[in-house]
Amino acid sequence: MSFQYEHVILIGIDGAGNFYRGADTPTIHRLMEEGAGDDYCLTSIPTDSAECWGSMLIGVYPEKHGMTNGTIDDTPYKHGDEHPTVYKLIRDAMPDAVIGSFSHWNPINTSIADPDIGVVKDTDQDGPLTERICDFIINEKPTFLFIQFDSIDGAGHKYGYNTPLYLKELHVVDGYAAKVCAAVEKAGIADSTLIIATADHGGIGTGHGGRTDEEKYVFFAAKGKTVKKGKIKLEIKDIPAIICRALGVPADPRWDAKVPDGMFTD
Repeated sequence: MSFQYEHVILIGIDGAGNFYRGADTPTIHRLMEEGAGDDYCLTSIPTDSAECWGSMLIGVYPEKHGMTNGTIDDTPYKHGDEHPTVYKLIRDAMPDAVIGSFSHWNPINTSIADPDIGVVKDTDQDGPLTERICDFIINEKPTFLFIQFDSIDGAGHKYGYNTPLYLKELHVVDGYAAKVCAAVEKAGIADSTLIIATADHGGIGTGHGGRTDEEKYVFFAAKGKTVKKGKIKLEIKDIPAIICRALGVPADPRWDAKVPDGMFTD
């Protein structure tokens, strides 16, 4: 690929599945229409947050990264030498890169994002966190920024996934994503930024963790200068390979992650 992005922003919406299709979500719909998209991106099994976010940020299946909802805590990721995170690969290849991890669900920052490599971390509720995310984008113009919004998953557990109150909250979080995209424009980096939006899992009833279509399929959307518009096929574990390809960073050969065929035009 001849074109190299200077920035990648990954927006993760916890528990969103592919339910945006029935919601008032203009930002996600626009990213899907203007970029590459998949309504049936397969996430990791079991469909729990630790397993799925782990695969999304480490590029391997859960049996390799070893994180589970029952064991993830404040202990840093234990298998980084064998299966490095995307944060670590970017840092190794780009010592001066600005890297951020802004997450409502704190275990991402304490147990996945590597300590002591200069990752800027922040944890808060989705609303106030969004304001700080936007400031970070505008002022720091990060090389790689991971964002995790969590209130959708909370709505699913409380009201049921794909219910009216759940979809109402998805509309709110879509508004947070719109602010992130606007911050990219305001920072003057839109032409050199790859924006990815996706989810870790869906849900059925008021829970998740199983293998139903409602739980295991999530949306994926990517928009950038060289992204080929249209449908693509991928799994959630492929996202680190996409990030590294975009930034010109060598992917780890031990990853299960692969760049989807035909995603980029050059």
